[in-house]
Amino acid sequence: MSHARAHFMRESAAKASAADSGLENCTAYELMLMKMAEDRRRLKQVQSVEHKAVVKREILPDYVPWVDGVLAAGKGGQDEVLMTVMLWRIDAGDYSGALDIAEYALSHGLTMPDRFGRTTATVVAEEIADAAKRTRDAGQPFDLPTLRYVIELTAKADMHDQVRAKLHKEAGLLLSDSDPVAAVEHLRRAQQLHDGAGVKKQIEKLDRTIKNMAPPPDSGTA
Repeated sequence: MSHARAHFMRESAAKASAADSGLENCTAYELMLMKMAEDRRRLKQVQSVEHKAVVKREILPDYVPWVDGVLAAGKGGQDEVLMTVMLWRIDAGDYSGALDIAEYALSHGLTMPDRFGRTTATVVAEEIADAAKRTRDAGQPFDLPTLRYVIELTAKADMHDQVRAKLHKEAGLLLSDSDPVAAVEHLRRAQQLHDGAGVKKQIEKLDRTIKNMAPPPDSGTA
């Protein structure tokens, strides 16, 4: 994408998000929706989830000027392009970029497109938790600050307890080796939110670890 084209998209996004009449009446926004529809058709032709993530990493740079323009304007207009890019960034592993949008979306009360069937906070929490689980299943460590930030970002949002439990479970499991005390706090919270979280054995194991870490009682001097 040329610098001139990127500048045009940023300016168009800023103007569109500030328009009182709504984004649906803005030609630039309509063009972005058309591009997104084309990219969605391309993604539907791909069956592999792993390959879909590769495709998303290829197409996401095309949306950067639009996203930058919307976030810079800060007007909070409902934007299907922006919200879809947020989810695609999570799928592509760009968690920082996704959370830039998530923070903006939650602060302005933006909703997900109807086809997703979940609230914005639920999508952010569940998709990040699922990404952490996939990373853990692959034997790799997930980014702990990302998990902590999402827990904080969505703390006041209304969502199913099972979704919030997923976040605390992943944070607890990630902390198990480095900080057993903090880990067990997250796991107990997950258990409290959802009895079927599957963390009971890990909590018992951490309780034993913490007990063994305690210094022996002072027997006094003779």
